[in-house]
Amino acid sequence: MNALTEQERQQGYRLLFDGSTLGGWAVTRQPEEWLVRDGNLVCTGDSHGYAHTEDQFENFILELEYKGAPGTNSGVFFRWTDLSDPVNTGLEMQIWDTFHQEEMVKNSSGALYDLVAPSVNAVRPAGEWNRIVVKCDGSIVELTLNGMLVVKADLDQWTVAGKNPDGTDNKFKYAWRDQPRRGHIGLQNHGGYIEFRNLKLIEL
Repeated sequence: MNALTEQERQQGYRLLFDGSTLGGWAVTRQPEEWLVRDGNLVCTGDSHGYAHTEDQFENFILELEYKGAPGTNSGVFFRWTDLSDPVNTGLEMQIWDTFHQEEMVKNSSGALYDLVAPSVNAVRPAGEWNRIVVKCDGSIVELTLNGMLVVKADLDQWTVAGKNPDGTDNKFKYAWRDQPRRGHIGLQNHGGYIEFRNLKLIEL
């Protein structure tokens, strides 16, 4: 756990979490709610806030695993540019306990939050480990959940603040086509218990 293979090292992957410390990470609020336990990065979820990488990334493949308690709502943020405004300046891959949900919507687990619903319900039941892959390459964002590509989006299609290409509303006060594409990786504390491990990234 929390280690790179020789092949990954040769490819240029880097670990974002060493399994022992929070080195390389900062917390926006309630730092006592983020801790390392049994090799996992744990969010106790007693309030709200974010952990985020100190470094910023633009084009990359991010891989990680997570498991949450029943009902946990969280998210993986990326290209997050303004640490004081994650909601509007960070893209989010939604994490939520939606295993039993039949219709996929823009806040189902695996969604590009409020922008694109996942194509299928690929999340596992609460308490089981899930594997996420986030790929950002220019304007193209691909989200994979448990081996299934659930979102592929071209950010250049989001040309109007507060609107999706299909005409539906979204929460964002900026048009994603015009947003900076280099930013932090973030993990959300949204009032639910969740654990993360095997966070690794390769820049493209």
